[in-house]
Amino acid sequence: MSNPNNTWVAEFILLGFPELHHLQGLLFGSFLTIYVVTVLENLVIVGTIRASHQLHTPMYFFLANLSVLETFYTTVTVPKLLVSLPAGVGVISFSGCLTQLFLFLSLGSSECFLLSTMACDRYLAICHPLRYPALMGWRLCLYLALSAWLGGFLASFVSITLISRLRFCGPNVLNHFFCDISPLLQLSCSDTTTIETLDFVAALAVLATSLLVTVVSYAHILATVLRIPGRGSSRQKAFSTCASHLVVVVIFYTTTIFMYARPHAISSFNLNKLVSVVYSVVTPLLNPIIYCLRNRDIREALTKLLHVPDPS
Repeated sequence: MSNPNNTWVAEFILLGFPELHHLQGLLFGSFLTIYVVTVLENLVIVGTIRASHQLHTPMYFFLANLSVLETFYTTVTVPKLLVSLPAGVGVISFSGCLTQLFLFLSLGSSECFLLSTMACDRYLAICHPLRYPALMGWRLCLYLALSAWLGGFLASFVSITLISRLRFCGPNVLNHFFCDISPLLQLSCSDTTTIETLDFVAALAVLATSLLVTVVSYAHILATVLRIPGRGSSRQKAFSTCASHLVVVVIFYTTTIFMYARPHAISSFNLNKLVSVVYSVVTPLLNPIIYCLRNRDIREALTKLLHVPDPS
């Protein structure tokens, strides 16, 4: 991904959190705990779905994909951060920086597409329940999941290719804990106007299309649920199957739109890093908890596998 003819900087220094240098030990312990718990949570979800026959449905197939994706998503940044924290700063090669950025942007875009796919699945299940088994077959599920994964990587490829052709003359200090696009472009001695515009358009296209699909799907779901007579279990079940997904969607899109759907780089890198921690570290930790706490099917399947009584 690198072009040595256009690059004078061979490596970048990741500053991490210099303003919290006196708390490096606490930060290391916190990030390590969050990372281990996040990976274990997602492994438990994937293992539970795989082992429980009653969870072999499109909804949980997509949820398993989301768990795998978020495990990769947090693994792209957190292990490198854990290596850097004891030393106070981290060092990453130019090609390593571009690889990290490419994987981070690609997995984030794939999550957008996957969340919109899950919204479509809920739309078909609730608004067209009789036709749902025929419409959402396993072949279509596999196709949609692969499209979400591949679409995310294709959406980031052009931007990363153009960034790899920029000149980086120095300094080589990134005021961040990973190679994010805003601080990286700040270090280039080339004109980054075209790439910033392209990045803005690409981010807006990914976010707008996936968010539009999600909003339209849930608008139809809401209209359908409100037409259900009375306030019985049918309406409550319909809302409960969508509540956890909606919470995850709101958290993810709020932080991602704030960071990437903007025409210029954020000037406050402290704010940049704070929001980055939320969507790259905290959100992957919370999503499995949200799904498990709100989803009775997963709780029942997990307790059955563990042979313990369900407290609910």
